[in-house]
Amino acid sequence: MNEQLLALEQRLDQILEHFARMRDENQELRTRAAGLESENRRLREKVDAAAERVESLLEGLPES
Repeated sequence: MNEQLLALEQRLDQILEHFARMRDENQELRTRAAGLESENRRLREKVDAAAERVESLLEGLPES
């Protein structure tokens, strides 16, 4: 009985350690995802601005 309790306690400790690691990894991934989303927005704005400039330049070209 005592051995079973000890084994159960050890297994519970392993599960709790795994949970803590997964929680930390999840937080890191959320932080990374937020950073990537921010960078994606910034790059999309740059592409949109470049497209507007190109469109403006094309409108200024004489038609042939």
